[in-house]
Amino acid sequence: MEEMNYLQIGSPAPDFTVSAYLPETDDVDAKVSLSDYKGKWVLLFFYPLDFTFVCPTELVKLAEMQEEFAENNCQILSASIDSPFVHQAWLKADKRLAGIKFPMLSDMDKMLGLDYNTIHDDGMHFRGAFLIDPDGVLQSMTVNNLPVGRNPEEILRTLKAFQTGELCPVAWHEGEETLGKA
Repeated sequence: MEEMNYLQIGSPAPDFTVSAYLPETDDVDAKVSLSDYKGKWVLLFFYPLDFTFVCPTELVKLAEMQEEFAENNCQILSASIDSPFVHQAWLKADKRLAGIKFPMLSDMDKMLGLDYNTIHDDGMHFRGAFLIDPDGVLQSMTVNNLPVGRNPEEILRTLKAFQTGELCPVAWHEGEETLGKA
């Protein structure tokens, strides 16, 4: 029986180096590592597959919000089991995805998904969202089953709450009072 990796909030996020498609430069031969983003927050965003139904709704919303994430020192990295060439073909085929500028990671060997515990029994990824701080420490993780997409607005709210360094009550939003120092 294969041993499962258990992620722990407050511990270092598993590092990785994987193949990726970089939409901004149309590069299908890129390599991306978590360590490339030391000093930045990272949103590692897993989704099941390209050319599906729920996945483009999530990625379109992330693309609409990518500047806001960048303004908050956060790099978005999306990941699925598709190859960089499939990512490229999907972005060219689906005009809704034209605004995506963030790297699209390829996890064909599923090692990244195994490290982050996002592999579904059928081999696709569950819908995982992981916020990793500038020191490489895992601060938040949410994983949804296949049929339900995530809300990038909630992920951004959570990111901003962590960036205050303070205790934040339920439904806290930027500009509201916190509960003081953590």
